[in-house]
Amino acid sequence: MDDEPIDKQDILNELEELHKLDHDYADGRILGSMCTEAHPFAKEVYCKFLDTNLGDPGLFKGTKHIEKEVINSIGELLSLDEAYGNIVTGGTEANLMAIRAARNHARKYKGITNGEIIIPESAHFSFKKAADMLNLKIVEAKLDENYKIDVESVKESISDKTVAIVAIAGTTELGLIDPIEEISKIAFENNIYFHVDAAFGGFSIPFLRELGHDLPVFDFSLEGVCSITVDPHKMGLAPIPAGGIIFRCEEYLEVMAVDSPYLTVKTQSTIVGTRLGASSAATYAIMKYLGKKGYSNISQNLMGNTKFFSEGLKELGYEIICEPELNIVAFNHPTMDTNELAEKLENLGWKVSVAKCPVAIRVVLMNHIKRNHLEELLEDLKDIY
Repeated sequence: MDDEPIDKQDILNELEELHKLDHDYADGRILGSMCTEAHPFAKEVYCKFLDTNLGDPGLFKGTKHIEKEVINSIGELLSLDEAYGNIVTGGTEANLMAIRAARNHARKYKGITNGEIIIPESAHFSFKKAADMLNLKIVEAKLDENYKIDVESVKESISDKTVAIVAIAGTTELGLIDPIEEISKIAFENNIYFHVDAAFGGFSIPFLRELGHDLPVFDFSLEGVCSITVDPHKMGLAPIPAGGIIFRCEEYLEVMAVDSPYLTVKTQSTIVGTRLGASSAATYAIMKYLGKKGYSNISQNLMGNTKFFSEGLKELGYEIICEPELNIVAFNHPTMDTNELAEKLENLGWKVSVAKCPVAIRVVLMNHIKRNHLEELLEDLKDIY
């Protein structure tokens, strides 16, 4: 910190120069991000609620009401009449809350003290963080030939120490949807907590299904599903940070509750104490503003771009890892090493990511990537080929 105050304009000039080092979504060249530029209206609302703290909801009753309305709206989208949960920082915190709820519930009602969680090999790395923080053992279920969680492997992995099973609706690397209906039955029959990580797919699958896309059921209409992660700051177009955790019943929050005697509420179930209310307000605003029709149009447009890009790759001779279920395309050159291809694309100004399971170039077709960007990308891939 400087001894003397610095002129505001000097500070702004310095920040502007540093900001230029950041990549801009609007360029359409960020190809591997599951986040995108927030909607302008959501940004506007976000700024109005910067001073609100949902960690002390008695002081911010209006903002707390907004969060509850958002949770109910997302719950309704996921086939739940009465939803419980919170808007948190993102999918990692949401997944951590879900696993903590599962652990505490199993500890209280089953007496399990050294628990295990079953996750697919395709699970997000946040579950490794959760297991480490909550002193749980990870048991990885294998993937089938379609890169989805293998149902038989899940069955074989269940033990008397299992506190939770996890499946994914929109895998991070390939955008695939696990056989959640089958896993739900297994979890329900074995009385095991079942969490669905739909951080990516939660804001698109419901709309795509209504539009007639042949996608599997993943939500609370399945009796075994106990909680779902959904990230408004991904396909929901809310500003970062805005993750969502939805629970089927209140007791999952209650088993995590700790006393908070000096606040305006008696207990608190979230991981963090101070929680920014702006994320809830912005999510509330953009969900109202776009409505189901708006999100349906966005989802349909992105799937159109996904098909356009996938077909273009095939025409050039590139190998598609799997037919896209959501707006992610993973591909490889038939002879060139994946990392070499990634380097060539990076040198041309494309910010790509490389999937690890399997190794492939991974492109997430988010809202900032327009058709003209894809045409430019295909032209560069044609030259590389």
